[in-house]
Amino acid sequence: MSADHDAYIAEAPEELRPVLVRLRAQLARALPDAEEVIAYKMPGFRIGRSIVAGYAAFSRQCGLYLSPSAIASHAEDIAAAGLKSTKTGVTFSPSQPIPDALVEKLALASRRNPSL
Repeated sequence: MSADHDAYIAEAPEELRPVLVRLRAQLARALPDAEEVIAYKMPGFRIGRSIVAGYAAFSRQCGLYLSPSAIASHAEDIAAAGLKSTKTGVTFSPSQPIPDALVEKLALASRRNPSL
């Protein structure tokens, strides 16, 4: 298991690393007072006792994990971007990354109503 965000990204598949670096920076900008943590074996951003957002790399895609209310409240935006979502996450590939504005919207929505 990775000790921190840098180690996690370094261990990810090479083609996903630039996407993860960008996603980490986007989340850090959207959640400036959040603490970077490793939770559930993936990098995350915690405010108080709540994990507000997390991200992960898989073999061919990445995932952004948030509160179910953040996903539900932006389901149309996620679909409009051509991305797939589950109750708590959005998956995307390097060839079709999640739009910057959507990352910010989702992070702020998750911050308002965290549940991770």
